[in-house]
Amino acid sequence: MHFGIIMDGNGRWAAGKGMPRAYGHKVGVLRVEECIRAAPACGIKALTFYAFSTENWKRPQPEIELLFQLLRHQVKKKSLELKEANVRVRFIGSRDRLSPQMVKSINHIENLTVNCDGLCLNIAMDYGGRDEIVRIVKTISNDISAGKLKADEVSETYLDCISDLSHCGPPDLIIRTGGEKRLSNFLLWHSAYSELSFVDIMWPEFTSKRLIEQVDLFTKKTRKYGSLDIVNVS
Repeated sequence: MHFGIIMDGNGRWAAGKGMPRAYGHKVGVLRVEECIRAAPACGIKALTFYAFSTENWKRPQPEIELLFQLLRHQVKKKSLELKEANVRVRFIGSRDRLSPQMVKSINHIENLTVNCDGLCLNIAMDYGGRDEIVRIVKTISNDISAGKLKADEVSETYLDCISDLSHCGPPDLIIRTGGEKRLSNFLLWHSAYSELSFVDIMWPEFTSKRLIEQVDLFTKKTRKYGSLDIVNVS
């Protein structure tokens, strides 16, 4: 199973407790760690967290700086722990607008865990579904111009192979916390047949128990992918 998670509600949760938004983000990080630890035992092979979208650059600069500071801190703090847990870490999205320090941290943890073959952990950083599709189109255009590809060779399979999730495939389930019912530009190409689960609780309230509940609900679903044949999701 591959689960994608839109972690919404950190700021609203903190505000509801009379705390600054930063507090919500910090507690949200703890929930990420909890889900990563619980995932393998639940049968989850890959997790993709929506950490920072292409639209998040519109947020106030202090909040953006806090988010990246938290991410850099976690990468530095958890690198060895993730390697020892056999977790392969990959960052998806564009890196053009990230700071050199952030890119250095990303490269460090990706290289450190490159040989791990347990849980696949994808962090969507400066990621947008539309942006990914544009990058795919540019790659195809360049390949055709360079004579590496013919136009009639372009297929869904080819797009999958050059997409950000070429290493693990599309998510079986996308979970969004916070009560909103939209994908917000998350994995648009990959979510064509993903099951969707919108939960009303805020992300800081999404414990490993909630993750296990989502696994139980998902494994009871019937998936047909447009046909009449039932596909076993377990």
